[in-house]
Amino acid sequence: MAWQIQCTASSPPASPPPFTPKCLPPRSLFFTLSATSSSRFCPHHMPSLRSVTCSLSAVESPTSTAGLDDSKTPLLEVKGLTAVIAETKQEILKGVNLVVHQGEIHAIMGKNGSGKSTFSKVLVGHPDYEVTGGSVVFKGENLLDMEPEERSLAGLFMSFQAPIEIPGVNNIDFLHMAYNARRKKLGELELGPLEFYAYIYPKLDLVNMKTDFLNRNVNEGFSGGERKRNEILQLAVLGADLAILDEIDSGLDIDALRDVAKAVNGLLTPKNSVMMITHYRRLLEVIKPTCIHIMEDGRIIKTGDSSLAKVLEEKGYTSISAE
Repeated sequence: MAWQIQCTASSPPASPPPFTPKCLPPRSLFFTLSATSSSRFCPHHMPSLRSVTCSLSAVESPTSTAGLDDSKTPLLEVKGLTAVIAETKQEILKGVNLVVHQGEIHAIMGKNGSGKSTFSKVLVGHPDYEVTGGSVVFKGENLLDMEPEERSLAGLFMSFQAPIEIPGVNNIDFLHMAYNARRKKLGELELGPLEFYAYIYPKLDLVNMKTDFLNRNVNEGFSGGERKRNEILQLAVLGADLAILDEIDSGLDIDALRDVAKAVNGLLTPKNSVMMITHYRRLLEVIKPTCIHIMEDGRIIKTGDSSLAKVLEEKGYTSISAE
């Protein structure tokens, strides 16, 4: 489940800027689930969106920015980010540097335990981690000063490896309230049930989901592929500026992967961006990255284009570490 439904439940710079450690507190849902009944409607067909992809010639960059178009507007700027596990104080991130501009697709790869998922969770404000240094600027504002729900409403979205179930809450009610919460944040009028259905229906086609999914409880009884499609449906509805996809390809068969990739590509615009975490080259063949970053021991150690994934597949991570 994306971070919007939070439940209570490359080497670093020589001298990072001074930073007061901040523990990220646990949060509840950023909106209240009201006891309203499900709404059921009659569908009509709408066309899906077009695909936008891009590529980059191979580069190597300790700061993960070389070779990118600096004339573009920075969406996310991470400098010297360090973080520990809140309970044990074990350091996981040891100086992450990354810049994501508007309209770019970034892939992060690395061995298990290299810090990939921790990095994504720190960005969305997961309470299990505590930031100890560095800075993160999102859309020109200090992301680390925001609570998790504020990050979500600001346009940051995360799809988790294992989306959770929410018994008793159906998809259309959940998405309707989440969408209206974002519209309210943007100073826009909220949509009524019929208006929202007209908005969401064409997005079902985008992720190849049937209308009966809207009346099912969120992820309850869903297969792995259905859960991942549902995550991308949430992304399509909320229209995030930066989508973080944590192993969105895990557990997907070929057809489901193709559907998810088609949906992600169809949602791309010159204004929004994607950061995806993966172990496998097959995802990068259907969602073409602007660049690929390799993480090792809590740092981004190498940046390149899609050919970097081929090197990893043929020679493994030792070929990168040895350079």
